Amino acid sequence: MLRLDGLDGLGIGTARGEVLDLDTYQRDFEERQWAIDGQDSWKLERQQTFKEPGFDSWEAFARGDWDKALSLIEDERDYLREFSREVERHRVTLYRVRVVEEPVTPYLQWELWLLRLREQCGELIRVVGPEHVRDLERGEPLPELLTLGDRTLYKILYTDQGILDGAVRFTDARTVARCAELTRELYEAGEDLSSYFDRKVAHLPPPHPE
Repeated sequence: MLRLDGLDGLGIGTARGEVLDLDTYQRDFEERQWAIDGQDSWKLERQQTFKEPGFDSWEAFARGDWDKALSLIEDERDYLREFSREVERHRVTLYRVRVVEEPVTPYLQWELWLLRLREQCGELIRVVGPEHVRDLERGEPLPELLTLGDRTLYKILYTDQGILDGAVRFTDARTVARCAELTRELYEAGEDLSSYFDRKVAHLPPPHPE
């Protein structure tokens, strides 16, 4: 069991969860994501740089082939449309809040193109600045958080290099509700991704990989 470090500002820093390695987390998520019919999923993304080895578009971005990276993002459209239809069949609503610091990191410039496609395919996504979460960050940034309905919260784990490494799963209803409430409050304070993208991202030159 692991304490929910990094969330003392939410008043739930003493909550305890179960550490899942990457394979277990992915299996657990796949089993639980379609078991929340009629409920919401809330995702909060805080970190500004990740690595996504094995994802073709990110691989193209990482080697400096920006045109190919964007083309491969567009290739995801059919998959995301089908995924959206499955989400609708289960009457689930997907919400995401992306914290964006400026100037936008090269990774985040790439990710925002991908999120823009996700938004076009039905996910509800808004952007907030770091000032929106500053009061919650007592010495360290917020972790990446994902709720599934009212009974599952994942604190998503990454290696020091920013590669997905598993999660800590919490099933206490109060803890899940508090994190969903936090993300909802940030969502309500945020700007629609499409608006932010048009203002801040669409005109940027190709990024240089980190």
